[in-house]
Amino acid sequence: MSWKKLDSVSQLDQIIEESKEKSVLVFKHSTRCSISSMAWSRMERNWKEEDNEIVSPYFLDLIAFRSISDEVAVRFSVPHASPQVILIRNGEAIYDNSHMGISYQDIMNKSN
Repeated sequence: MSWKKLDSVSQLDQIIEESKEKSVLVFKHSTRCSISSMAWSRMERNWKEEDNEIVSPYFLDLIAFRSISDEVAVRFSVPHASPQVILIRNGEAIYDNSHMGISYQDIMNKSN
C-alpha cells in the first residue's frame, strides 16, 4: 500500500487543497488497540493500488501524533474516535466511521 504518513499539522492544509481535486481519506490508527489493528488489516487487505487514483490515502498514528488527531477533529468537525476513517472532499468531511463500522466498500462508494 502506498499510504502517505500524516505526521505534521501543516499537512492538513495540503489535505484540504488536495481534496479539491479528489477525495482524501485519513485513517486514524491506535497502535495499542486490537480493534484498530483489525480495522487497519481489513483496509490493507482490500485497498488496491488503483484506488489511489480515486482517493488519496493518509495514515495517522494517533499514539505518536495525538495533537494532529485532535486538530483533525477540530478542522473537519468530526468527534475523535479510534480507529477512525474520515473522507474529505472540497475541504470538508463527507463521511466518517469508526471501529468495526469502517468499511472499504462504503469509503469507495462515498468517494465517487
